[in-house]
Formats: sequence, structure tokens, C-alpha cells
Amino acid sequence: MEDTIDFRQLAKMLYRRLFLILSFVIIAGGLAALISVFFMKPIYAAETQLLINEKKIEGEDRSPETFERDLQLINTYNIIIKSPAVIDVVIADLQLEMDFETLVSKISVTNEENSRVVNIQVEDEDPEQAVIIANSIAEVFKAEIPLLMSIDNINILSVAKMSENPIPVKPNVILNSVIGVFVGLLVGVGLAFFIETFDSTIKGEEDVEEFLQLPILGLISSIPKEMDINFSENSYMKSGRRIGDGKKEIE
Repeated sequence: MEDTIDFRQLAKMLYRRLFLILSFVIIAGGLAALISVFFMKPIYAAETQLLINEKKIEGEDRSPETFERDLQLINTYNIIIKSPAVIDVVIADLQLEMDFETLVSKISVTNEENSRVVNIQVEDEDPEQAVIIANSIAEVFKAEIPLLMSIDNINILSVAKMSENPIPVKPNVILNSVIGVFVGLLVGVGLAFFIETFDSTIKGEEDVEEFLQLPILGLISSIPKEMDINFSENSYMKSGRRIGDGKKEIE
């Protein structure tokens, strides 16, 4: 029963501070959207795919151990793609004005589970440069891998292409707005709790009962304004009649 009462008090508190909470939610969500649209630079992505060919040796049985070895080899390729052996060559060939760490932070290498297709994605503020870098990484990796591992089983499955109307992948305005709304909600609720905790003013009979630790025996209701005016007028009329009657008797 006490938990129910506490829950009702909590709900009443949130309702009393609803305007404050909604204000923070609207302001935080709006600021997040404005910052995402007008202050954050758009980031574009370009992707190319590499196919790791399966070279079957005559008389070799494709056992589960062999398949696992191929997948481990793909993981090795993923590491090599973001290694200085490839990235430094790309920077030199394209004459990029960025260092190794900066370029690596723009690159993500992934592959689907149990798949020999490797995806290379490059993010950049310039969509055309993202396309050029992605294709250059694929070409350099294909050229360098025979020298690094004495194998030649890499094919470029698809190249990155420049779209007529490139769409940025970052910032995500909707996601940022939702995060802003959530943060605003947390701040608003937290501030509402803070205000209620240090607010010692008495707002109703429940506060009086809690403050005095005594049961309430009765309430004095306030008189509506219209009834108060009518009551005053009636009292005045009665008083006037009595005064008039008194004057007549004196005369």
C-alpha cells in the first residue's frame, strides 16, 4: 500500500513539473537537431569490395580445418589493409595531406560471417575523395599482397562510384535529435526531483498532515468569487434596510 502511495506522489510531482520537463525535452531535442544540421560537417562514405578467391589444390580435401584457415587468412587481410604497407602507399600515390593515423581513422574493413568478400569503407567530408581513396586502397592492396604473402588470390569485386547526389552518412540528424530528447528528459526529471526535494512550501492538506504528523479533522473551503459578491450585496441591502427603519423610528 505504501508503494502505491509513493508512486502516486511521484506521478503528482512529475505532473506538477510537467512544463519544466517538456521545456528541457523540446530545447535539448531542438538544439541537437540544429547543431547536427548547421554546425556539424557532413561526412560521406564510399565502399569497395574485394573477393578472396578459393584456390583448390589437387588432392586436397576441403575439411572444416581448411575452411577455418581460409577465414583466419581473411582476418589477416583485414589487418594488412589498414597497415602502413598499404596506407602509406595510398597517401604517397594520392599525395594526401594527412598522416597515417588520420587516414586509418577514416577506414573501416569488414566481412560477412563465413564470407570471402571483404568490404572497405572510407568516410570523408569530400564525397569524391572518399571514392578515390577507397578504390586506391583496393588497388594497392591487390598489388602489394603478392609481395607480402607470396599469394595472388585477390579480385576487386566492385569499385566505389561517385553518386550524382551523394547523401551524407553523418551526422544522423534523427538519431542525434532522439539522443537530445532523451538527455533533455533526464535533465528535466532530475531537476524536477531536485526542486521538489528542497521545496519546503506547503501546497495542500497532505503536506500539512505530513509536516504536523497529525490527522486532518476538517477543511475550510474557499468561497467562490461570485458567491462572495452576492453575499456582500445581500448583507449590504439588509444593513441598509435596518438603517432606514431606524431613521424612521427616530423621526
